[in-house]
Amino acid sequence: MKIIVTHSSPDWDAISSAWFIKRYLPGWENAEVQFVPAGQRIAPFKGDSAIEKIGDNDVIHVDTGMGPLDHHQTSDKHTSAASLSWEYVQQRNQEFVNPISEKIKDRIEAITRMVNILVDIDHFGEVFWENPAADYHEFSLLGVLEGLKVARPNQDSFYVNFGFECLDALLHDFENRVWAENEIKKGLEFTTSFGKAIAFETMNDTVIKLSQKMGYVLVVRKDPRKGYVRIKARPQTETEKGIDLTLVYEQLSKMDPHATWFLHVSKKMLLNGTPKNPKMIPTTLTLKQIVDVVKTL
Repeated sequence: MKIIVTHSSPDWDAISSAWFIKRYLPGWENAEVQFVPAGQRIAPFKGDSAIEKIGDNDVIHVDTGMGPLDHHQTSDKHTSAASLSWEYVQQRNQEFVNPISEKIKDRIEAITRMVNILVDIDHFGEVFWENPAADYHEFSLLGVLEGLKVARPNQDSFYVNFGFECLDALLHDFENRVWAENEIKKGLEFTTSFGKAIAFETMNDTVIKLSQKMGYVLVVRKDPRKGYVRIKARPQTETEKGIDLTLVYEQLSKMDPHATWFLHVSKKMLLNGTPKNPKMIPTTLTLKQIVDVVKTL
């Protein structure tokens, strides 16, 4: 039997360390997670290998026990059990040792960036984040895990299973972000009277929000598979002159009256097709034709 041991009331460092072992260490997919009081072990440590033979079981301790995957013997604020566990599995998983596909390379990049945040959190770096006392931080996984421990006390296995689901989802989100960043580098930039804008023909919808966060006042995305189009203006501040997409909506509707066009009540989002309404008819207009209209703003 294979067993991953970590400390009771696991934090994100402990949960993510166990996640790395179960998800990416070959042969450990079905390992059982067990818990000990913080700093302790299920047996005295012998040798220097992360995998120990204890009775009939193969055992790995993470974030506890002062072994190779426990960082509590160092004051290095750039190291945590998560970073040690990621380095450990990365060296032992051939998919990561010799990455061939772009997908695996993007996954390595995504996980590495996740680890950087996990290490920062484990060293209480969130107190230095922008506006750290703001309520919206409570909507992060930090706040959710703390709330779970109040709502469902002493349920360590539940915290770990919940954490695994969250990390699975976060990995997809980070991979999408890496993909979106690469798409943005190839995007078609253009200028409107409100500022710089960008357009894409891509399946990645993350490019819209990420582009806005990067300062683009308007983003156009056309899905090459379904032909759907999304045009989204950046939300305005109280001092900004807001973008109104009404004229764009009217012009595109004239150019392709058979397509389904939906102008949001805010006048800042124009949709032609959406997963929320699969009955919408996609436009036959090209991305260039759409951008030419948007440029008139």
